[in-house]
Amino acid sequence: MTQHAKTPGFTLIELLVVLAVIAVLLTIAVPRYFSSLEKSRESVLQQNLSLMRSTLDKYYGDKGKYPDALDELVSSKYLRGLPFDPMTDSSATWIIMPPAEPGMGGVYDVRSGAEGVASDGTEYRSW
Repeated sequence: MTQHAKTPGFTLIELLVVLAVIAVLLTIAVPRYFSSLEKSRESVLQQNLSLMRSTLDKYYGDKGKYPDALDELVSSKYLRGLPFDPMTDSSATWIIMPPAEPGMGGVYDVRSGAEGVASDGTEYRSW
């Protein structure tokens, strides 16, 4: 009678059970991950808009008029660089709102140029 030594390893059933458990965990974790990514991008957008609006107010307080372009905030050293819109991944998609009086400069306010609706139901362009 010959005895065969059992080689160590996993059976096919054990591997399938482990893969099924991993798949269940991924179906729970992945949607939460993507929704948290979207919320963080919305938060960055709100912070960038707040920063630029505060900087526009400071520029107006110092110079008595609004800048003619957003790049003027950078060239006048009010900002180190123009913030980017995290929804469009660009700093060139900001929508510029001019002041009511034409002689007061060119940039009174900025809004996002992104298409779409935020998690609170408002459009990004209305922020």
